[in-house]
Amino acid sequence: MASNSTVKCPPPMKATSNGIFQGDNPLHFALPLVIVQICLVVVLTRVLAYILRPLRQPRVIAEIIGGILLGPSAFGRNHKYLNTIFPPRSLTVLDTLANLGLLFFLFLVGLELDPKALRRTGKKALSIAVAGICLPFVLGIGTSFVLRDTISKGTSEGPFLVFMGVALSITAFPVLARILAELKLLTTDVGRMAMSAAAINDMAAWILLALAIALSGTDRSPVVSIWVFLCGSGFVMLCIFVAPRIFKWMAQRCAEGEPVDEIYVCATLAAVLAAGFVTDTIGIHALFGAFVLGVLVPKEAPFSVSLVEKLEDLVSGLFLPLYFVSSGLKTNVATIQGAQSWGLLVLIILTACFGKIVGTVCVSLCCKVPFREALTLGFLMNTKGLVELIVLNIGKDRGVLNDQTFAIMVLMALFTTFITTPLVITIYKPANITKSEYKHRTIQRKESSTQLRMLACFHSTRSIPTLINLMEISRGTRKRGGLHVYAMHLMELSERSSAILMAHKARNNGMPFWRKGHDSSDKNQIVVAFEAFQHLSQVSVRPTTAISAMSSMHVDICKSALRKRLAIIILPFHKHPRVDGHLETTRGDLRYVNKRVLHNAPCSVAILVDRGLGGLSHVSASNVSFVITVLFFGGQDDRESLSYGALMAEHPGITLSVVRFIVDPNVIGDSIQLDVNSDHHGEETKPDEEFLKELKERVSSNDSIKFEDNVVRDATEVVSSIRTYSRCNLFLVGRMSEGQLVEALDKKGECPELGPVGNLLISADFSTTASVLVVQQYRSKLTGESLNSLQAEDMGEYTG
Repeated sequence: MASNSTVKCPPPMKATSNGIFQGDNPLHFALPLVIVQICLVVVLTRVLAYILRPLRQPRVIAEIIGGILLGPSAFGRNHKYLNTIFPPRSLTVLDTLANLGLLFFLFLVGLELDPKALRRTGKKALSIAVAGICLPFVLGIGTSFVLRDTISKGTSEGPFLVFMGVALSITAFPVLARILAELKLLTTDVGRMAMSAAAINDMAAWILLALAIALSGTDRSPVVSIWVFLCGSGFVMLCIFVAPRIFKWMAQRCAEGEPVDEIYVCATLAAVLAAGFVTDTIGIHALFGAFVLGVLVPKEAPFSVSLVEKLEDLVSGLFLPLYFVSSGLKTNVATIQGAQSWGLLVLIILTACFGKIVGTVCVSLCCKVPFREALTLGFLMNTKGLVELIVLNIGKDRGVLNDQTFAIMVLMALFTTFITTPLVITIYKPANITKSEYKHRTIQRKESSTQLRMLACFHSTRSIPTLINLMEISRGTRKRGGLHVYAMHLMELSERSSAILMAHKARNNGMPFWRKGHDSSDKNQIVVAFEAFQHLSQVSVRPTTAISAMSSMHVDICKSALRKRLAIIILPFHKHPRVDGHLETTRGDLRYVNKRVLHNAPCSVAILVDRGLGGLSHVSASNVSFVITVLFFGGQDDRESLSYGALMAEHPGITLSVVRFIVDPNVIGDSIQLDVNSDHHGEETKPDEEFLKELKERVSSNDSIKFEDNVVRDATEVVSSIRTYSRCNLFLVGRMSEGQLVEALDKKGECPELGPVGNLLISADFSTTASVLVVQQYRSKLTGESLNSLQAEDMGEYTG
């Protein structure tokens, strides 16, 4: 009887329902069920990421844990929940969408790896990478024998050995880059070495994985495995010879700053799918084809950046979380039972950590890397992540790993990645920047012939022409040490995968633009602009990059200023002019950065309100013809701004007007309360008088500097007087000017960090096309109104 019985399979799920009012349960249909699954995993992983944020864990940890919680290990113990939200009929659709998202994610991972950079990798990083692969691979093979004798009996020996070796030797390049950026180690020696070694490791892991997949076919004949491997190699060689030429042709037709033509993006995405189809047909895996194409896309052109921007949000935000659910549904921690299974988990964790850490440390010490840095490299190279899960899932789907082995390996990947950040923070503390006082923290100084060291910050190419023109007029002409500029690109670190592309830009952090041997094809628009300026002028320009969350960007800026012993930091204002001349906010979070830098900077700071100083291009030295106006009321900041103006006036193309505002001593009104006989007032103005006297003597031979004293009766006359200078090219003002006239000005401006005079110059009521440079002179501790103006609105203004 039993032999004649038939098993009735459930019908396939329809795509959409007719709605609950017609008696349909939406969860019995594919599309609404997938929507519920995506929303559930996105919400859960974001909540877990928020909870783990104080521990500074990468988001992949929250995603792995979220997938495990949604599976049979936790919530799935309730069979009603599991059969309602993740019924067996829905898993085919779920896995298909998850692998489609993974296909494009692996294409993005390939975009992050630059073959040219790998070829330039030094012997030290190459040695570390090889050691970080070989020893764990050998130990993984050794561990596989123990597992096959205990919990993995009956598995195919060859594929199992290779899969275990690959699983233990992987370093997750994208996760490692994220950890390094979070810990602000991306541009350190340790960070650069770890990134180079991890990139090599990543490439080797994919080659080994392709070999493992070729060996793990259902056909036991070795001839089939050889054919799979040879066809896979042929596909890679064909891609290497054909794909770069096509992608380069596309990239050449995508100009910097212009949107990429949609047909090129569609063609590339279609090529990714086609490559996935070919490798899946060969018998490797569809992911391998997508990864290979991503590696071959040119990295120096805006084409690759555009691809990342168009893909990453959809892939990382919606499709990729489904892969963690798919993996979590296969992970049942309950299968790890008894002392033997838990002992094997401990064994595999210890083996994985020992192989990576000891192998990396030993080779690093042989390469004369200090022990603490070598140990840090070991822990960093022990990072696992999504690539590890991909290897394990392929092994599970191919029948190489059983449920218990799969669960043990997932927990190993989770543990090794989780411990990376805490251990690195504990062990590696970069050498503290010296706290000794360096002399030249301001532009105002006694030794006027010394070198001026400046940090010019920018966050977009829009600011480059004005910054270069500002450098041109700041270089002076006298026999001084010259102008040395560090051009810092402020790049926001976000959860987006394009943040990893920024890691490549940090590889040459701090190197001269004219460095010999640098491949000219890698130069972007920013590099070319600064390099051209450096060749035409006597200014030394060196690039540097700050890759950080906007909430901690000020730390990078201030540490860089202290390390490089700078005299002034130039910051971009968070607003830019519209066509009608009024300013509009372009980066609100940049205001937070500026206020924090003003509060914590180890030198003078200036905020540049850019209205197009010199136009949209660099003005050559011979064609410079700027009128600069310094509004002088008194106080430290005004003295610093005037010192900067005097430096600019050394340029033959600069005309400097110094306008000093003085209160009419015969007037005492409502707006100005002044006791002209006060000794305290005399003490306040004494430093200003001495400074002006000394400056006039020093620049007496310079006909381009004109001093004017404006005697005014009240704040209204001050504003009227300033309007007469609105046709100049640049206003130089102190951030917190001092004196009775400033007290009379409106202090409730839109941007307190600019001070009352700066706010007046950017207000909608003040019509001018002049750029504004608001200067704050360094002091060891801000007090009074200088401090209060930065703390105003500080609570709740930044939510990023």
